[in-house]
Amino acid sequence: MASEALATAPVDEIDEELVEEAYEVLDGPAGPQPKSKWEEWKTNFRRHGWILLFILPAFIYVIIFCYVPMYGILVAFQDYMPGDKILGSNTAWVGFENFKTFFSNPNFWDYFLNTFLLCIFGFIVGFPLPIIVALLLNSLRSKKVKKGLQILYYAPHFISLVVLVGMLKLIFGSDGLLDQLSIKLGGDVNGLKLFLSPEAFRPLFIFSGNWQDFGWSAIVYLAALSGVDPALHEAAKVDGASRFRRIFSVDLPAILPTIVMLMILSVGNLMSCGYEKVLLMQTSGNLETSEILSTYVYTFGLVGGQYGVGTAAGLFNSVINVALLVIANFTSKKLTNNSMW
Repeated sequence: MASEALATAPVDEIDEELVEEAYEVLDGPAGPQPKSKWEEWKTNFRRHGWILLFILPAFIYVIIFCYVPMYGILVAFQDYMPGDKILGSNTAWVGFENFKTFFSNPNFWDYFLNTFLLCIFGFIVGFPLPIIVALLLNSLRSKKVKKGLQILYYAPHFISLVVLVGMLKLIFGSDGLLDQLSIKLGGDVNGLKLFLSPEAFRPLFIFSGNWQDFGWSAIVYLAALSGVDPALHEAAKVDGASRFRRIFSVDLPAILPTIVMLMILSVGNLMSCGYEKVLLMQTSGNLETSEILSTYVYTFGLVGGQYGVGTAAGLFNSVINVALLVIANFTSKKLTNNSMW
């Protein structure tokens, strides 16, 4: 060893190279050299890589049905017809002409306003409802009652949209249950005909959708509430907090990060109402409020054969959603220090 040789060598025979070598040994890192990040990643992958198999089906699904179709966005800048190649030597590029055609539509602002109002009212009603239900269910003492109510609230989620709209028509449609009851009670002989009323479309759409999904959406909040430390409730009881007070002082702060994350995701999909239910509920009498951007894409893009214009409308809707997602995430990070990235 250099240090041993240096200690036993006479003073007048000490070599400078031997001194430098000894200093390198003494000042060098003790023990084995630390692993690089790549080596650490390989070690962790060998130990825990099998866990990735669980997310592999979801990953493949997202790639196939979410990322691969994004290739079709190019149709928004083309004069596309079925059978044409999206990228080819004969591709007819038209630039922003499809967007100009879409924005110059005399009904554009009506479609945009209908979409915005339908989505914003649905968000105002639908976002806090699962939170309230989860907090109330969590505060119940009887586990049997809690489980029974959970099943009752979850069940409508498994009703298909076709069946749901059929139920709405049987109750609120022409000659439906409500119309017959109104006539028997001395009302208008023609009935209320709510499905033909533009004013009734939004309430029917929003409240039926929330009735179907509020119980299912509450599952996430119930799972978050199950992780609340019971000692916090015991301490609050000792301090004299009532059950109602404990909801606001213990439960609500505990699930606040979950609420913020789901709110950001909801805002990111704010302008996406979906066209299936709207088309099923659409009638000749409620077109004034039921014609939205999604139905425009379906009607003019697919049915009307204007694929470029329909894709441009869908891309415009998606860009708005992305902008809202970024704004919501930035605002949440500034106000609550919680964000998605």
